[in-house]
Amino acid sequence: MTQTVVTTSRPAYQAYQILYVGFIVAPFLAGLDKFTHLLTDWDQYLAPVVAGVLPVSGHTFMLFVGIVEMAAAVLVAARPRIGAYVVAAWLFGIIGNLLLIPGYFDVALRDFGLALGALALARLSEEFEGGHS
Repeated sequence: MTQTVVTTSRPAYQAYQILYVGFIVAPFLAGLDKFTHLLTDWDQYLAPVVAGVLPVSGHTFMLFVGIVEMAAAVLVAARPRIGAYVVAAWLFGIIGNLLLIPGYFDVALRDFGLALGALALARLSEEFEGGHS
């Protein structure tokens, strides 16, 4: 069986690398920021109807969300083909939550774009994961 090493000058491989790094860094930093709130007050993005059914406070739930996001970033780093689908599913969950909050539809739309990027990474990972084509 012959394996061809990926040519780094291929546009598709470069797109894969951009998405790969982006979907490690962004979820990890967003998850970490759930603990510091340096970027924003993340608790504002939890729909009141969702917060109302949680067995813990909204803030505690958002800390859990941060841990999940950091774990997803690690999964993307280790197994992008799987991790990218996990991130996409997570983003669709976030979109559902955001659609329950009037005034956050623009954020939901941006997260939809991110979810599409995660799906693109998952598809590109079929060809490039492991550095072979």
